[in-house]
Amino acid sequence: MSVAFVTYVFVIVVPYLRRKPAPVGVPESLEWHFFVPCRDEEAVIGATIRYLRETFPIAHVWVIDDDSDDGTAGVVRTLKRNGGVRDTHIHLVQRQRPYARTGKGNALNDAYRTLKLWMGRRADTDRAIIVVVDADGRPAANCLEVCAASHLFGNPRIGAVQVDVRMINAGQRQPGVSLWRRTFGAALVRMQDLEFRTAIAAIQLSRGATGTISMGGNGQFTRLSALDSIAGPTGSPWRGSLLEDFELGVHLLTAGWHTGFSLDTHVNQEALYSLRRFLAQRTRWGQGTMQCMRYLRRIWDSEHLTTLGAAEMMYYLAQPWMQLLGTVIYPIPMALMAYRFVVSPSEVVTWFFDGAWILFTVYGAFGLLPFVLWGPVYRARCVPVGFWKSIGYGLGYALYIYTFYITSWRALIRLVRGNNGWTKTRRNEERAVGKVALDV
Repeated sequence: MSVAFVTYVFVIVVPYLRRKPAPVGVPESLEWHFFVPCRDEEAVIGATIRYLRETFPIAHVWVIDDDSDDGTAGVVRTLKRNGGVRDTHIHLVQRQRPYARTGKGNALNDAYRTLKLWMGRRADTDRAIIVVVDADGRPAANCLEVCAASHLFGNPRIGAVQVDVRMINAGQRQPGVSLWRRTFGAALVRMQDLEFRTAIAAIQLSRGATGTISMGGNGQFTRLSALDSIAGPTGSPWRGSLLEDFELGVHLLTAGWHTGFSLDTHVNQEALYSLRRFLAQRTRWGQGTMQCMRYLRRIWDSEHLTTLGAAEMMYYLAQPWMQLLGTVIYPIPMALMAYRFVVSPSEVVTWFFDGAWILFTVYGAFGLLPFVLWGPVYRARCVPVGFWKSIGYGLGYALYIYTFYITSWRALIRLVRGNNGWTKTRRNEERAVGKVALDV
């Protein structure tokens, strides 16, 4: 299995390293609408709206205020007036409890239905593109022209496109904390950047061959007509999973739409310095993946997916369950060997030095290589650092991966307890206010 995994990694690395930029398209040929879900985002939403309006003047910005307790809505209204001149490209969608704060997917559905009413029945839904970005997201200036290309939204069969995700604070240390926390936080941010820009990007490129490119929560571009085709009678293209982005991709692919991915543009987002917040975020993602297991039959029975494509999606959905199984199985041989060493230490030592050390060396190499490899790849394609530093990044990434075993168990516990609520991960600048703001 280790050899197979190493082979798989090399297979996806080669196309990633050989990839060349593709031609771009004409943004004006399409209509663009940014959806920005917000919950207590007063600190960042103003800068985000200004960035989107200045960088993409032809696009509309729809801010979805999920019943924020701060001044998020007031910031949007102020910018919409823009010194007394009404900006018709800024829109505020307000949600109220008890219907608010029920998940990102529900907030996006409200914006979708509001947009449909605003556009009217004669709207050209094939031309309208919905772009989901975080409240602190920064899409690259060229993202519209890249996504308008003939192989992406220039192709009428493409229903959605995901762009590369980068961490805007990679290489920056968190101010106002101890040296140890600054160092650890910077390393954690670097691993998140490495993960998205190398391993995840390479996997997405490889999915082009299986026809199963998935969506992300940030930098997600979707054709409005594609959303219409899966919205159903309730007008809800996004469903109730905590991993609403992957879930959206499942429905689009099984409905016959194609999806695309591009490394020629990107969206910046903020990585997390705090291990606690990081684990809370990844627990939510893991739980969302577990929830999407309910689509196994839908995926396997779909006439629009190849057998290879269905197998790839099923493998992805099995990841958290395999991590749970691994935490049970992997310690067994080590425990047996430790027991044997206690019973007969000389026998174990003789066995080890008579050649068993070779097995440990080979297993260790094959266990580490698929992860350490991403360090030099990150150096080659993303950040020009020294070779040995890139090896250090790779070793750090191998340790970073072990956090997923922790989050898989946390996700399972939440699932068993029926705790399926959507919890926002606090941003780096935010401070907890009592128990209400704590990540769970």
